[in-house]
Amino acid sequence: MTRHLSQFLVSALGLAVALTACSSKQEEAGQAGAASAPGAAAQIVKIGFAAPLTGPQAHYGKGYQNGVQLAIDDANAAKPTIAGKPVIFQLVAEDDMADPKTATQVAQRILDAGVAGMIGHFNSGTSIPASKVYADAGIPQIAMATAPTLTQQGIKSVFRSLTSDIQQGSVMGQYVVEKLKAKKIAIIDDRTAYGQGLADEFEKAAKTAGGNIVSREFTNDKASDFMAILTSIKGKKPEVVFFGGTDAQSGPLVKQMRQIGLKATLVSGEMTRSDTFVKLAGDAAEGTIASMAGMPLAQMPGGADFEKRFTARFGEPEIYSPYGYDSTRVMIAAMLKADSIEPAKYLPILAGINYAGVTSPKISYDAKGDLESGGITVYKVTAGKWEVLESIGGAQ
Repeated sequence: MTRHLSQFLVSALGLAVALTACSSKQEEAGQAGAASAPGAAAQIVKIGFAAPLTGPQAHYGKGYQNGVQLAIDDANAAKPTIAGKPVIFQLVAEDDMADPKTATQVAQRILDAGVAGMIGHFNSGTSIPASKVYADAGIPQIAMATAPTLTQQGIKSVFRSLTSDIQQGSVMGQYVVEKLKAKKIAIIDDRTAYGQGLADEFEKAAKTAGGNIVSREFTNDKASDFMAILTSIKGKKPEVVFFGGTDAQSGPLVKQMRQIGLKATLVSGEMTRSDTFVKLAGDAAEGTIASMAGMPLAQMPGGADFEKRFTARFGEPEIYSPYGYDSTRVMIAAMLKADSIEPAKYLPILAGINYAGVTSPKISYDAKGDLESGGITVYKVTAGKWEVLESIGGAQ
């Protein structure tokens, strides 16, 4: 009997210890949960992003993405609230490989992730087909694409980060004739929505200004051998060769121009105005002229601070980094002002926004979704570096 009683007392004591330990663990868990409650209670707001993150245009895409990520980090640092509840913005990034077909597949994956808004795509050829996917789902999109077609589709939820090719091509066509005094001009484009669109607008403006287009040629965006085209052009003795395409091609293009003794000045758009072009072209880069939407980073209203903070986090900014940053801050600002992440509620605010950003003191859109103001800067490679020749237009 005594032995059974002793066993009972030991069992009871063990149970009491176990219950005390369990209670202690539950209390600790409760305290830990309480400590993390603000983060746990915050609503995750996903923002989509797509650009070429692999392949020959990856440097554009990564610089763009890093600008978007910095904007999201800055927004989260302010501990934002929407509808009285804390929110955390989160990036959902996809690689569209600069391919139109891949872009529509990527767009659907991004939508399936439950995004509230979309930054991108980068290329015109990807942004245009993807824009229809986002529009059908009612998701606002701010794209880097510059082809006029993007905002001529009548989609009310599409906006731009940069001025369109109509403005940039027009400025450069006139500039080549009036400032460079070129009379004989050859044009080559890569048949992409961006390259061909920019070349078309350049041609119109050059002709209007009195220039003579002696040759209009095209290649594709995968080509690397331009000898046949350039040999044909050389016989027509152009003073300027305008190229609508990327640095991955304009670098080899200008090298081949010099190899066959074609001394014409290469003129191109913003996808040539990169350090990558200078590296690819080597000594042949010297004298090349390219335009870029917007002002030089040093002249942007928030350029100095942005460059310092971006460089500390990611290294030197790419040319599209500040535009990715501003696009994201603009979209988030619209959500905060609308006090809603529902596209139908914040879209009217986005369409009518007037935002002071890094790239401009007044970021606002017209009825089509184009920027209401935006300058163009003309650059020239001098001693292996891009130097500013002239800035034209833009909000000051």
